[in-house]
Amino acid sequence: MSFVQILEFDTKRATEVESLMNEWRTQTEGTRYVRREVVAKHRDRPDHYVAVVEFSSYEEAQRNSKLPETDRFNEHMVRLCEGPIEFSNYDVIRDKS
Repeated sequence: MSFVQILEFDTKRATEVESLMNEWRTQTEGTRYVRREVVAKHRDRPDHYVAVVEFSSYEEAQRNSKLPETDRFNEHMVRLCEGPIEFSNYDVIRDKS
């Protein structure tokens, strides 16, 4: 069963967040466990974003979170956000296109 982690955050530094995400992807090429990621900007709440990150399993998400590059990403991401990042964890029970 696949697994998704949803991150909600506020930032006025979206360009820097995008650069940080791209840097993490480059640094973890061949070692990361992320299957897919979608980042969306809220239409009615300026500077509010959500990232939906999909993994093959919860266990792979845990392995991904233990990568040193992920630790560095999280430390930097916190500094780019206005307030805390909210994390939610979900087991996928239905996935249809």
